[in-house]
Amino acid sequence: MPLAQKTEKKFTYADYVGWPDDERWELIDGEAYNMSPAPSVRHQKIVNNINIFLSTHPKKKDECFVGIAPTDVVLSEYNVVQPDVFVVCDEKKITEANIQGAPDLIVEVLSSGTAIKDKREKKKLYEIYGVKEYIIIDPLLLYAERFLLGKDGLYGKADIVGSMEILPLASMEDLKIPLWEVFEVLGPEKHK
Repeated sequence: MPLAQKTEKKFTYADYVGWPDDERWELIDGEAYNMSPAPSVRHQKIVNNINIFLSTHPKKKDECFVGIAPTDVVLSEYNVVQPDVFVVCDEKKITEANIQGAPDLIVEVLSSGTAIKDKREKKKLYEIYGVKEYIIIDPLLLYAERFLLGKDGLYGKADIVGSMEILPLASMEDLKIPLWEVFEVLGPEKHK
């Protein structure tokens, strides 16, 4: 899969909304990143499994909006992203067209074309705009990295959660996701 392409011109949200609907782009600090080609089937299965856990969580399903790509999350005039999965619990941020402001939780599933951007540019961007919890899922090595925003406005050291472990979510109280179900692999009880 080719790497996400980056251009040199500084673009705004106004530029972005004028681009063709059949193309997927993101803006980070005014730089345009082409999100083509589409994610793999494995990537989408993982996204779907996470979405199901989040969407069916009884405590939050009526209080929060769970979204998936390609929904636009507008962080600023120069920063528009389409996270794989996200949760917004402030209804004032939810519009018919997009999300206006930082979600409470963002989950990105790595792909070969976007992994570096997800781990570097997007992590920094989400920290700056106050995303409380950022989770990066590696579908090849079968683990998750979870970053929590501290009182200082910075992400602390990542919690690393393996495929045979439970991923607890700080932003979705009491929700614990068994990663073996997300990755669709045999769980720890099958390995005994």
